[in-house]
Amino acid sequence: MAAPDAAHRTPALSALRSNPLIQLVDEMARIQGRVKHLFRGVREESGLGSTDGLVLAAILEAERPPTVPQIGRSLGHPRQVIQRAVNKLEDQGLIDKLPNPDHKRAPLLAATPQGIEFKQRSDRRALAVAEKFLAEVDPQQFARLAEELTGARRAIERYLRERDSED
Repeated sequence: MAAPDAAHRTPALSALRSNPLIQLVDEMARIQGRVKHLFRGVREESGLGSTDGLVLAAILEAERPPTVPQIGRSLGHPRQVIQRAVNKLEDQGLIDKLPNPDHKRAPLLAATPQGIEFKQRSDRRALAVAEKFLAEVDPQQFARLAEELTGARRAIERYLRERDSED
Protein backbone atom coordinates (compact mmCIF):
# COMPACT_ATOMS: atom_id res chain seq x y z
CA MET A 1 0.00 0.00 0.00
CA ALA A 2 1.40 3.37 -0.98
CA ALA A 3 1.90 6.06 1.62
CA PRO A 4 -0.56 8.92 1.38
CA ASP A 5 0.82 12.03 -0.25
CA ALA A 6 0.53 15.50 1.24
CA ALA A 7 -2.81 16.08 -0.52
CA HIS A 8 -4.38 13.25 1.47
CA ARG A 9 -3.26 14.47 4.87
CA THR A 10 -5.82 16.07 7.12
CA PRO A 11 -5.14 19.54 8.52
CA ALA A 12 -5.02 18.01 12.00
CA LEU A 13 -2.30 15.55 10.91
CA SER A 14 -0.30 18.37 9.32
CA ALA A 15 -0.60 20.44 12.51
CA LEU A 16 0.40 17.43 14.58
CA ARG A 17 3.48 16.73 12.48
CA SER A 18 4.56 20.37 12.59
CA ASN A 19 4.43 20.52 16.41
CA PRO A 20 8.01 20.56 17.81
CA LEU A 21 7.16 18.31 20.77
CA ILE A 22 5.47 15.74 18.51
CA GLN A 23 8.49 15.87 16.18
CA LEU A 24 10.77 15.21 19.17
CA VAL A 25 8.66 12.26 20.34
CA ASP A 26 8.73 10.79 16.83
CA GLU A 27 12.51 11.18 16.54
CA MET A 28 13.04 9.69 20.01
CA ALA A 29 11.02 6.60 19.06
CA ARG A 30 13.02 6.19 15.86
CA ILE A 31 16.35 6.74 17.62
CA GLN A 32 15.42 4.30 20.36
CA GLY A 33 14.97 1.59 17.75
CA ARG A 34 18.32 2.38 16.13
CA VAL A 35 20.12 2.47 19.49
CA LYS A 36 18.64 -0.91 20.44
CA HIS A 37 19.96 -2.27 17.16
CA LEU A 38 23.38 -0.67 17.74
CA PHE A 39 23.72 -2.34 21.15
CA ARG A 40 21.87 -5.56 20.25
CA GLY A 41 25.01 -7.70 20.57
CA VAL A 42 25.71 -6.40 24.07
CA ARG A 43 22.14 -7.13 25.14
CA GLU A 44 22.15 -10.60 23.58
CA GLU A 45 25.46 -11.46 25.20
CA SER A 46 24.18 -10.36 28.60
CA GLY A 47 21.11 -12.58 28.36
CA LEU A 48 18.96 -9.86 29.91
CA GLY A 49 15.99 -8.20 28.28
CA SER A 50 16.11 -4.46 27.82
CA THR A 51 13.81 -3.81 30.81
CA ASP A 52 15.89 -6.12 33.00
CA GLY A 53 19.03 -4.18 32.10
CA LEU A 54 17.31 -0.85 32.77
CA VAL A 55 16.16 -2.04 36.19
CA LEU A 56 19.62 -3.31 37.14
CA ALA A 57 21.11 0.02 36.05
CA ALA A 58 18.46 1.94 38.02
CA ILE A 59 19.32 -0.03 41.14
CA LEU A 60 23.07 0.47 40.73
CA GLU A 61 22.83 4.16 39.85
CA ALA A 62 20.41 5.13 42.62
CA GLU A 63 21.79 7.19 45.51
CA ARG A 64 20.16 4.76 47.95
CA PRO A 65 18.49 1.38 47.39
CA PRO A 66 15.20 2.00 45.57
CA THR A 67 11.87 0.18 45.70
CA VAL A 68 9.94 -1.29 42.77
CA PRO A 69 7.44 1.64 42.71
CA GLN A 70 10.28 4.18 42.77
CA ILE A 71 11.97 2.52 39.79
CA GLY A 72 8.65 2.34 37.96
CA ARG A 73 8.03 6.06 38.42
CA SER A 74 11.59 6.90 37.41
CA LEU A 75 11.49 4.81 34.23
CA GLY A 76 7.85 5.48 33.39
CA HIS A 77 6.87 1.80 33.51
CA PRO A 78 4.03 0.11 35.41
CA ARG A 79 5.01 -1.42 38.72
CA GLN A 80 4.12 -4.90 37.42
CA VAL A 81 6.67 -4.61 34.58
CA ILE A 82 9.38 -3.59 37.02
CA GLN A 83 8.40 -6.37 39.44
CA ARG A 84 8.81 -9.02 36.71
CA ALA A 85 12.31 -7.70 35.95
CA VAL A 86 13.17 -7.61 39.67
CA ASN A 87 12.03 -11.22 40.07
CA LYS A 88 14.20 -12.31 37.14
CA LEU A 89 17.24 -10.37 38.42
CA GLU A 90 16.77 -11.83 41.90
CA ASP A 91 16.42 -15.37 40.49
CA GLN A 92 19.72 -14.86 38.65
CA GLY A 93 21.44 -13.72 41.84
CA LEU A 94 22.07 -10.20 40.52
CA ILE A 95 20.04 -8.31 43.13
CA ASP A 96 18.78 -8.81 46.68
CA LYS A 97 15.67 -7.53 48.43
CA LEU A 98 16.45 -5.76 51.69
CA PRO A 99 14.12 -4.86 54.55
CA ASN A 100 12.59 -1.41 54.20
CA PRO A 101 12.19 0.34 57.56
CA ASP A 102 9.70 2.76 55.98
CA HIS A 103 7.43 0.20 54.30
CA LYS A 104 6.66 -3.43 55.15
CA ARG A 105 5.60 -4.52 51.65
CA ALA A 106 8.05 -2.56 49.44
CA PRO A 107 11.55 -3.97 49.99
CA LEU A 108 14.63 -2.01 49.08
CA LEU A 109 16.62 -3.35 46.13
CA ALA A 110 20.39 -3.66 46.00
CA ALA A 111 22.79 -5.30 43.58
CA THR A 112 24.74 -8.32 44.76
CA PRO A 113 28.49 -8.53 44.15
CA GLN A 114 27.63 -10.76 41.16
CA GLY A 115 25.20 -8.09 39.91
CA ILE A 116 27.85 -5.40 40.18
CA GLU A 117 30.38 -7.53 38.31
CA PHE A 118 27.79 -8.46 35.67
CA LYS A 119 26.92 -4.79 35.09
CA GLN A 120 30.58 -3.79 34.90
CA ARG A 121 31.26 -6.44 32.22
CA SER A 122 28.21 -5.34 30.27
CA ASP A 123 29.22 -1.69 30.59
CA ARG A 124 32.68 -2.44 29.20
CA ARG A 125 31.11 -4.13 26.16
CA ALA A 126 28.68 -1.25 25.66
CA LEU A 127 31.49 1.29 25.96
CA ALA A 128 33.46 -0.53 23.25
CA VAL A 129 30.43 -0.35 20.91
CA ALA A 130 29.88 3.33 21.72
CA GLU A 131 33.53 4.24 21.16
CA LYS A 132 33.61 2.41 17.83
CA PHE A 133 30.48 4.28 16.70
CA LEU A 134 31.72 7.67 17.94
CA ALA A 135 34.95 7.20 16.00
CA GLU A 136 32.81 7.47 12.85
CA VAL A 137 30.84 10.62 13.79
CA ASP A 138 31.28 13.92 15.63
CA PRO A 139 31.14 12.96 19.33
CA GLN A 140 30.51 16.59 20.31
CA GLN A 141 27.24 16.49 18.38
CA PHE A 142 26.08 13.69 20.64
CA ALA A 143 27.34 15.44 23.77
CA ARG A 144 25.37 18.57 22.82
CA LEU A 145 22.29 16.52 22.03
CA ALA A 146 22.50 14.68 25.37
CA GLU A 147 22.76 18.02 27.18
CA GLU A 148 19.75 19.41 25.29
CA LEU A 149 17.70 16.28 25.99
CA THR A 150 18.55 16.55 29.69
CA GLY A 151 17.21 20.11 29.63
CA ALA A 152 14.06 18.94 27.82
CA ARG A 153 13.50 16.14 30.34
CA ARG A 154 13.91 18.52 33.26
CA ALA A 155 11.47 20.98 31.68
CA ILE A 156 8.89 18.21 31.28
CA GLU A 157 9.45 17.09 34.88
CA ARG A 158 8.94 20.67 36.14
CA TYR A 159 5.79 21.04 34.08
CA LEU A 160 4.39 17.74 35.35
CA ARG A 161 5.19 18.57 39.00
CA GLU A 162 3.43 21.93 38.66
CA ARG A 163 0.49 20.45 36.78
CA ASP A 164 0.09 17.58 39.24
CA SER A 165 0.32 19.90 42.27
CA GLU A 166 -2.60 21.92 40.88
CA ASP A 167 -4.87 18.86 40.75
